[in-house]
Amino acid sequence: MLLNIAIAAFIIVATTVIHAMGMKLVIDKIQKPGGPWIQRLRRVHVFLIGEIVLLMFLISVVEVVVWAIPYLAFGAIQGFEKAVYFSMVTFTTLGYGDVLLHERWRLLASFEAANGIIMFGWTTAIVMAAIRHVYFSKEPERHG
Repeated sequence: MLLNIAIAAFIIVATTVIHAMGMKLVIDKIQKPGGPWIQRLRRVHVFLIGEIVLLMFLISVVEVVVWAIPYLAFGAIQGFEKAVYFSMVTFTTLGYGDVLLHERWRLLASFEAANGIIMFGWTTAIVMAAIRHVYFSKEPERHG
């Protein structure tokens, strides 16, 4: 049990750092205009929001892989694809139940689910802040 808690604590800190870096990328993306063709695309605000959603999705995939690594390293799941699949199903709290862990590792999976809920809530906040900034900002639009 203590090993599960220690591993989970380490991974939760790692995913928090990863998510914070993703949020920084989003803030930079909103504040920097980019090249001329990017500026033209971003005038259609949905493209900028789409970029942000895709970026945060990719950040979530990285976090899922970070969770999958211990499952492989400790032999809880055999095979990278299966470990990533289990991790994604757990991180999203979808929980199909078609891949099961030995009871020794079940607590770790529950921590992953709790971490996923928090990260998806944070992602929603980031996307909503971006939408608010892009669509409702009182700043004049910068044209290059």
